[in-house]
Amino acid sequence: MNKMGTRFIFFSGKGGVGKTSMACTTGVYYADQGKRTLIVTTDPAANLSDVFEQKIGHRVTKIDGIENLFAMEIDPEKATNEYKERSLAPMREIFDEEMIKIAEEQLSGPCTEEMASFDKFIDFMEEDAFDIVIFDTAPTGHTIRLLELPVDWSKHIEESAKGSGQTCMGPVALIQESKQKYDAAIEKLRDTDKTDFIFVMQPEETSLQETIRSSKELKELGINTTKIIINGFIPKEEAINPFFKSRYEMQQYYLAKAKETFKDIPIVTMELFDTELKGIDMFRKCSQKLFKTKLHEKSIEKLIYPQNGKRKNIFFSGKGGVGKTSMACITAIQTAKKGYKTLLITTDPAAHIGNVLEKLVTDEITAIDGVDNLYAVRIDQKKAKEEYKNMVLTDAKEKFDKTTVMAIEEELDSPCTEEMAAFQKFIEYANLEDFEVIVFDTAPTGHTLRLLELPMNWSKQIQFKAGQLADISEADKKQQEKFQKVIEMLKDEETTTFAFVMYPEKTPIVEAYRASKELETLGIKTQLVVANLVIPEEQAITPFFKNRRNMQIKYLDEINKKFQDALIIKVPMFEKEIKSVDMLISISNKLFH
Repeated sequence: MNKMGTRFIFFSGKGGVGKTSMACTTGVYYADQGKRTLIVTTDPAANLSDVFEQKIGHRVTKIDGIENLFAMEIDPEKATNEYKERSLAPMREIFDEEMIKIAEEQLSGPCTEEMASFDKFIDFMEEDAFDIVIFDTAPTGHTIRLLELPVDWSKHIEESAKGSGQTCMGPVALIQESKQKYDAAIEKLRDTDKTDFIFVMQPEETSLQETIRSSKELKELGINTTKIIINGFIPKEEAINPFFKSRYEMQQYYLAKAKETFKDIPIVTMELFDTELKGIDMFRKCSQKLFKTKLHEKSIEKLIYPQNGKRKNIFFSGKGGVGKTSMACITAIQTAKKGYKTLLITTDPAAHIGNVLEKLVTDEITAIDGVDNLYAVRIDQKKAKEEYKNMVLTDAKEKFDKTTVMAIEEELDSPCTEEMAAFQKFIEYANLEDFEVIVFDTAPTGHTLRLLELPMNWSKQIQFKAGQLADISEADKKQQEKFQKVIEMLKDEETTTFAFVMYPEKTPIVEAYRASKELETLGIKTQLVVANLVIPEEQAITPFFKNRRNMQIKYLDEINKKFQDALIIKVPMFEKEIKSVDMLISISNKLFH
């Protein structure tokens, strides 16, 4: 189990809206993320066995063909027998046969079956063997009744203890433990850090009304609805005849109505597939849409424009030649057009920014003609190295004898110095407060990673140096503070967007994926992926380019699978190379419309 504890996700809604499909899609998604995941159905008409195409039943069963995924269908009859046996076992050691018969009669009431199912259900809320437990529940009314039970029974047990000492589930003394169990379940159900409650609905009147009513009833129990999935949309491109066009328009009407009604609840939409949703592969396909929709909700705007008054830093990285510089320029132009004072920086020793903008870009921050609010600068590594060497040696000469200074000077001739000097410049720009957006066109992946890892190592070096010299100089302290600020900035997703650019082929994908995993170890998540140079469908008219486009589609699918947590945007191949401010403006208008 992860250190954050098990997360519980409830799916509910009117019968037939696709609860099980969305629950299974979510289960497959988290299992593929490496989370040990269990799907439990409390629906008497459970069909997990059907959709996973294997026998499951009243026991935790590993799902074939996927790691980390397990499922169970609670059988009400078996749950009742287990519950009765568990209740009667301690009584058999104390009471005679006649008393046991009386207790058995008490446990044969209609309440027992309902309670037994829920008791089994609650057992999984005490489970810590899974990272994620998903409850695929019965249609709404039944679910709300089940969720009311722990509240009702907790009260009933408490009141009976003060009165007759009897409940219809047996003597209070024997079910006191259940009260603690139900109280703990209620606490978890009400805690949105531990539990998600998701309603699934169709874009129709009855489904909408039931979701409104049920979410209100949940609220009265102190449980918040955390998300609504509106399922079953007809794809826009399929609504071409009057019949389906009419249905499509009706669905859009109810989507708008749902958004107006549930202003404070995130809404995710899911389109119909051209075949039934069944089997691991189909759930994977569905999860790409379901979780992509969620990311699109964040939208490209949140990834490139400043949020909550904080400056936005956007890094573009990837294998050499994939189009990082073009994407950095297009994005910087877009943010500048929106009125944000934007600085475009290149740390790439090859520095193509000047070529793409068709403007002179030097190591001095320069305004770019033709785009208000846009500035650019290039880190000149040779010059940065000389400045860095002079700074270190000036400081060293004040503190050390000639022999030591000579040793330091030799050390500064190592190849690492140029890289460190470039990073020193990077830190200076990253700490600038004058700009609202800073776009970094970084060097090829490995180089960038080394730069990003340097602050951590550098801070340690300063500490080590402190150990040798007994204290940290004021200059080192300031340096350390600056590095720490940059490290925190890189980890803050609201402040920093880290983007990988790649074209849809094996090598750039593998390289970017490997780099993104390395970044994760530094606490930095990849939020944006640009699939560049995608051949437009209308241009793929010869067998040669049809084949190339088909190959790209296969790799686009791989990009979707490997970068499931990132927003993926596709950028088409253009008829000529991306160059000049006018062309960059034109592309940014299309890409960020």
